[in-house]
Amino acid sequence: MTTTTPTDTPGTPDTAAERPSWLRDHSELGVSLILLLLGGLVLTDALTMTVDVAQRGPVGPRTVPLVVGAGLLLVAVLLAVDVLRGGRGEAEGGEDVDLSEPGDWRTVLLLAGVFLGFAALIGPAGFPLAGALLFWGSAYALGSRHLPRDPLIAAALSLLTYVVFDTLLGVPLPGGPLMGVL
Repeated sequence: MTTTTPTDTPGTPDTAAERPSWLRDHSELGVSLILLLLGGLVLTDALTMTVDVAQRGPVGPRTVPLVVGAGLLLVAVLLAVDVLRGGRGEAEGGEDVDLSEPGDWRTVLLLAGVFLGFAALIGPAGFPLAGALLFWGSAYALGSRHLPRDPLIAAALSLLTYVVFDTLLGVPLPGGPLMGVL
């Protein structure tokens, strides 16, 4: 005959580490806090913006930031109320992700380095060269190892992006020293 102890009953955690904590059950409150802070920042920035008095029409430069900031605050409050009432976000059903596996920090750090390198190089080297390094570095960090093909595709994408934004859309991007040659 076997006897069961209170810790052997199904559904009860054996250790304190397995017991769900209040913060873990309400982790979405962190997202709500971030949205609240972001909404407050946007509203503060919009309300302290200097605006030309000779404004044409009812919609001025403050309108969109005020609407976005108010929307962020509203979503933050609604999310917090939902979480405190017991609501939980659904797990992603379309992803085939094993949550027990650790994150791929090598890829994350490589991508962060590529973006920081792009930010540092865009001024002195110009968009075409910095963009090519961004596209090629991102492809490399994400696993592509086609060395003859990837830099060529990255250069073509970068030049195409530069031409579309700088010439067709009228958004000036730094050309760098290569644009004086071309």
